[in-house]
Amino acid sequence: MNWKAYDSATKTADLRFQDRSTWQLISLANEERAHRAGTGFELCGIANAKSGRCSEDCKFCAQSAHYNTNAPVFPLKSKKKLLEEAQRAKDIGAERFSIVTSGKGPTPKEIETISEVVSAIKEKIGIIPCASLGILDTRSLALLKDAGLSRYHHNIETSPEFYRRIVTTHTFEDRIKTIRAAQEVGLEVCSGGIVGLGESEEDRIRMALTLKDLEVDSIPINILVPLKGTPLEGKQTISIADILRAIAIFRLILGDKTIRIVAGRESVLKDFQGLAFMAGANGMMIGGYLTVKGRSAEDDLAMVAEIKELWNG
Repeated sequence: MNWKAYDSATKTADLRFQDRSTWQLISLANEERAHRAGTGFELCGIANAKSGRCSEDCKFCAQSAHYNTNAPVFPLKSKKKLLEEAQRAKDIGAERFSIVTSGKGPTPKEIETISEVVSAIKEKIGIIPCASLGILDTRSLALLKDAGLSRYHHNIETSPEFYRRIVTTHTFEDRIKTIRAAQEVGLEVCSGGIVGLGESEEDRIRMALTLKDLEVDSIPINILVPLKGTPLEGKQTISIADILRAIAIFRLILGDKTIRIVAGRESVLKDFQGLAFMAGANGMMIGGYLTVKGRSAEDDLAMVAEIKELWNG
C-alpha cells in the first residue's frame, strides 16, 4: 500500500465524517447505495465445516484453543453433510454458500476434500460456492478456483494499527498476502471485519480505506458479540448509533460494493436492524453463524421484502 497516500486519505475522511451527525451520514449513505449499488440485495449462508481447537489467538473468537469456551469441536464434515447444508442454504433463499473451517489453514488433504465439495455444490446444488479457510497460498487457492470456487472470504478484522491488539499469532500482512494471492488466481474476495472491538471511528475509517485499496468485492461487517470465555467477554456492547455510523462510512468510502451485515445484527441491533439497510448495507447472512444461532429465515426474508419495498418506494 501507499501508506503516505493512505494517511492523507484517512485525514480527509476524518474531516468528511466527523462534522456529520449520524442521521446525516445515514441519509448520504442511503443515497450513495441507491446511486452506486441500486436495489439489489445479496443473501449468503455458511457452514461451520470444521470447528474448534484453532491455533490462533483472535480475542473475539470462541473457537480459539487459547480460551476456555463451550464452542463445538469436530473435524471436517463429510461431503454428504456439506452438500445437505448447501441445499438448505439455497432452499431458504441464499445465493451464495461458504464453507468455513477453523484453524490457521487447512491441510493438503482437507484442501483436496473441500475442492471436491465445491465441485459437487456447483454441479448438483446450483448455489454459488465460496470458502473461508484461513491463510492459504496461491497453489491451494488455484486448486479451489479450478474446482469451481467463486469467492474467497478472508477478513482483515480491523485497522492495521489496531490489529495487533486483537491478534498476535499472525500478522495483518499475513492476511493481506492471502487476499492478494486469492486475487492473483482470479478469485473474487470477500473481506471485512468486526466493529465494537474497542477500536475508534478512525480505525473503522482506516479499515474501510484498506479494503478500498485492496479492491475487494464484498464487505461483511460483524458486530462484536462478547462471547463467554474469550478475552472480550466483558466488553461493553457498541452503541447502535456507532454501528449505523460505521455502516454509513463504509458505504460512502466503498461506493458500489456489497456491504453485508453479519454476526451481531440480531442480538445488538435488535429492533433497529432495518436501519442498517437504510444506512448503506445491501446484503446479509441468513441461516445462522459459526457458533451463534441466527433468527428464523422466514423473519429475515420478510424483512428483506420490506426493505426492498422501501428502496423502491
